[in-house]
Amino acid sequence: MGKFVTAINCMDGRVQEPVIKWLKETYKADYVDMITEAGPNKILLYGPNETIEAIKEKLKISYEKHGSKVLAIAGHYDCAGYPVSREKKIGKIKHSIELIQTWGLEMEIVGLYINENWEVEVVG
Repeated sequence: MGKFVTAINCMDGRVQEPVIKWLKETYKADYVDMITEAGPNKILLYGPNETIEAIKEKLKISYEKHGSKVLAIAGHYDCAGYPVSREKKIGKIKHSIELIQTWGLEMEIVGLYINENWEVEVVG
């Protein structure tokens, strides 16, 4: 079937390829299951609850059905869905990691910030 990893990422098309490329190279993955929202860090931390539950269900599918053992939580420069400073965004990525760790999935969780040059930085 190939090796899967997972990303909770912004819907912004500019960040899809950098995140996919980084995950495939770093984790030697064949496929990246992408769960997208506009400003996913804001959604994860502040809701609405229905959307959080939908993200959780998609993550469970990736974990249980595709065998994903790695999850990236991404945030990026110039995000229209959650337009906050770099420092605040990185803090919210870290808080998102802490939240998802309470969901009981045995996954390595990594925080990624995609900067103004569309480069991936590990931040958590």
